[in-house]
Amino acid sequence: MKLDGLGIFVEDMPTMVRFYRDVLGFEIREPEDAENVYLIKDGTLFMLYERKNFERMSGRAYQYLSGLNGHFEIALSVESFDAVDREFARIIARGGRAVLEPTTEPWGQRTCYIADPEGNLIEIGSFVSPKCE
Repeated sequence: MKLDGLGIFVEDMPTMVRFYRDVLGFEIREPEDAENVYLIKDGTLFMLYERKNFERMSGRAYQYLSGLNGHFEIALSVESFDAVDREFARIIARGGRAVLEPTTEPWGQRTCYIADPEGNLIEIGSFVSPKCE
């Protein structure tokens, strides 16, 4: 098997598309009102599915967390420690929700966390410290 992409089941498709496209810079293939939206980031496929349509298609009801959830994270890498700080500030200024401000971890990574509009965690990190630049 080959990993093809990552799907996220969403409640509010237009809001989620605008966040991933306009704030995080994902390439979008469909209009924001589509039932299924395909986003590309650095060659990786992300799929947004409307929850109600997936439930209709599968004939089942599912439970969804509200607020911040810790079921998974999307990890984005940037070129340096400084870029972690810049991206965090840029995303928060554009409406992203701060979860963990930029910090340098004992294992040598500078990292931060934000949440998308539906509470999914997104990590932005780098292992390239100022000494390595």
